[in-house]
Amino acid sequence: MQDYWWVTRPKRKLNPIPEELAAFCSTALGKKWTRNRDSHIEFEIELEQTGTKRVGERRDASGSGGRTHAAMLYSLGLWFEKNETVFLTLAGEAIMQGKSLVPVLKKQVLRFQYPSAYSASVKVAPRFKIRPFYFLLKLLLDERLLVLSQREIALIVAIQAENESDKCYNEVVEKVLQHRSYGDEIFESDYLEKHNASEGNLMDVANTMMNWLDYTQLVYREKGTIGIPDEKRKEVEDLVANMPTFIQYPVENDVYQRKYGVDPWHQKDTRNLLNTVAVSSKVIDRNRILRAFFNYSSLNPVRRINAEVVDYICNISGTDPRYTESVLIETYPNGAVGGYLSHYRDMAFQGRDEAVDFEKATTSLFQDIFGYEAIHLGQTGSKSAPDVLLISDEEGYQAIIDNKAYSKYSISGDHHNRMVHNYLENISSYSTCTHPIGYFTYISGGFVPHIDRQIMDEVNASGIHGSGITVSNLIMLIEDHMENPYSHAELCRIFGLDRQIMLSDIHH
Repeated sequence: MQDYWWVTRPKRKLNPIPEELAAFCSTALGKKWTRNRDSHIEFEIELEQTGTKRVGERRDASGSGGRTHAAMLYSLGLWFEKNETVFLTLAGEAIMQGKSLVPVLKKQVLRFQYPSAYSASVKVAPRFKIRPFYFLLKLLLDERLLVLSQREIALIVAIQAENESDKCYNEVVEKVLQHRSYGDEIFESDYLEKHNASEGNLMDVANTMMNWLDYTQLVYREKGTIGIPDEKRKEVEDLVANMPTFIQYPVENDVYQRKYGVDPWHQKDTRNLLNTVAVSSKVIDRNRILRAFFNYSSLNPVRRINAEVVDYICNISGTDPRYTESVLIETYPNGAVGGYLSHYRDMAFQGRDEAVDFEKATTSLFQDIFGYEAIHLGQTGSKSAPDVLLISDEEGYQAIIDNKAYSKYSISGDHHNRMVHNYLENISSYSTCTHPIGYFTYISGGFVPHIDRQIMDEVNASGIHGSGITVSNLIMLIEDHMENPYSHAELCRIFGLDRQIMLSDIHH
């Protein structure tokens, strides 16, 4: 029995979920899954072909690797089995229909609870009656804590947070504060043994849960800790104050999964499964097409379906070109950037490791999504040129982007001088365009509280409007743009607000 919070973790991040779900659909949808070893092995092979699972010897030849990945999809409420037949939940269907990933998986992560159909299958102790991710957010809102480390989640929260009562909550807060003052001496000598746990296992669970919560874009990560960025605090307060009702745990696992797996666009699952059409070869081909497309679109911002995209997907999936084109156009009439944006957000917190990739991805987004002529200059390593230069012939201006892969960026004196004197005053040294400068902007994982003052100092020194925007808010701007396109004049106004751009500045 697991006497602590537990999540399965064949993958510690949620980014590959679409490809894995599409591979699962290709091999299991409409079939029996439980004790069907052939399907388990087939799914494992599909995962290896997508690259989401390493190719290796299947020593037991039983498809155990496939079962572990399927369990993760099941734990997130994306599928269920009824009458020996696999069906997708509404959340699973939403992902396969190309709906925006973050809202779907954010809802599933936040509603994840013990007990559940999944927790019963892996024997999580019955003392846990809690929604762990809501509980973590509540702790992070607490002025006494503000951040949690991986070790605090592992050794204290995952073991002691067993329900959502005020008594339990305050005991956990007190224990964390004690640990910050006195370290491990607060634990009894047989503390881990008593809970049938090892520190390594608990740290793995904590890391995975931090990754899942990070995917919701409600927290930031920094040096092994998580916290709530200032611009997300109101949203998190509203979420915690309006938690949905606890899902009653039924004996029938399919009933639980259907309640848990309701997507953000439905109130409940009212589908009549008896009317579900049997899985045909075309359905299998469709899932192969979508699997290949999920993989492609996570690495490329697909603004629209064109011949290049169709040819690539045909080569990967081995499906008929006409059918491939019709599936992609029907499923993604407005293209698909959700998977790419999720990958893009990750880059903003990688520090120097992925700095050039972050710059290149920013260049692609401003060119492919916003329609600028975008030039990546950052790879030259020169301190006299910014990361990205934008040109708008439509409105007759050029603009400057400086990417900062930090969770809390602050404009230092050196960076201030570089922006004002090298990038803005000296733009003719790296740009042949003669348009005036419309704006400058910083894109970062997050900013320090006094960023507005720092931006204003640069505006006053240069006489040019500027701003800063978090990656999360840039993603919201892109998603809003996909529904109701912004003109370059409107973008110039938003990026020239002379302060940090907030969510309230974005929606039309």
